[in-house]
Amino acid sequence: MDVLSVCSGTSSSQPHRLPEGAPVYGVTVLGEDVYVWRRNETLLGLRVREQVEVCDVINYRLQRHLSVPNIGRFVGRFIDMTSCEHYRCVYMANHIDKCIHRLDVQGAVTRWAVNDKPWGLSVNAAHNVLVTCGLYVRKIKEFSSHGDLQRELTLPGDVISPCHAIQTRNGEFIVCHGRYGDAVHPVCKLSADGRHVIKSHRGQRGRDVGRYYWPPHLAADNNEFVFVLDFNNRRVTLLSPTLDYIREVVSRDDLKWWPYSMCLDVRRRRLYVADNEVIDDDGEFTKGRVVVFSV
Repeated sequence: MDVLSVCSGTSSSQPHRLPEGAPVYGVTVLGEDVYVWRRNETLLGLRVREQVEVCDVINYRLQRHLSVPNIGRFVGRFIDMTSCEHYRCVYMANHIDKCIHRLDVQGAVTRWAVNDKPWGLSVNAAHNVLVTCGLYVRKIKEFSSHGDLQRELTLPGDVISPCHAIQTRNGEFIVCHGRYGDAVHPVCKLSADGRHVIKSHRGQRGRDVGRYYWPPHLAADNNEFVFVLDFNNRRVTLLSPTLDYIREVVSRDDLKWWPYSMCLDVRRRRLYVADNEVIDDDGEFTKGRVVVFSV
């Protein structure tokens, strides 16, 4: 990526915005469509289905819905979303039921067990699904597209509360970790076996330039420049392939609320950021939107 070409919504190129509505907990691009998962209302506390909005990538008009049936009770079941061009499907992480839901473009839904609480999802060069399991287990689990476990990596003890992991072309991992109660909130590069920290970008949580205060999501382009979403600092920063700080690409001035997740459309050079309103001390979202930046 030509670093000089990166621009944010504060430049002359104004970002696009998908309409405000229910909170957005996942966004991804598949083919000519943008998939947006919004948390729908419940009926008498029972969540009977979740719906994924499918919009076209040109003018972001709603095309159709894909339903995920039999979700049941509990707020906060789905926690992340990603897609795979090779298999033409979307994956959603179910945090409470400890499983992954797979939606193909025709609307068929299957699921498989993770047996630990999933947090972040990504797809690697082998078209397998990487599931980051944080909190107490500190694992990355790699599954085939249909849920066959390929391998399970236990991360080093100094990788605290991993949120999201992506894999580089040479097999190494970029991981963001640290949550509200943790003192450190860095982004690090791990060896291909997941056992060793090769390099760590920053450490103590903070609000200064290049520091993070809960970084829950990552994205990378074809040249392995890394985008880091920073929830509490309300921004997205850009790192070099060696995890050196370059610049801020989305600032708090570009966002109305709080960024939760993001997706990089490498082919069209667009960054989709889920922006949600938080209204209480428990951090519950009440409404959201997707903001689209040229990068």
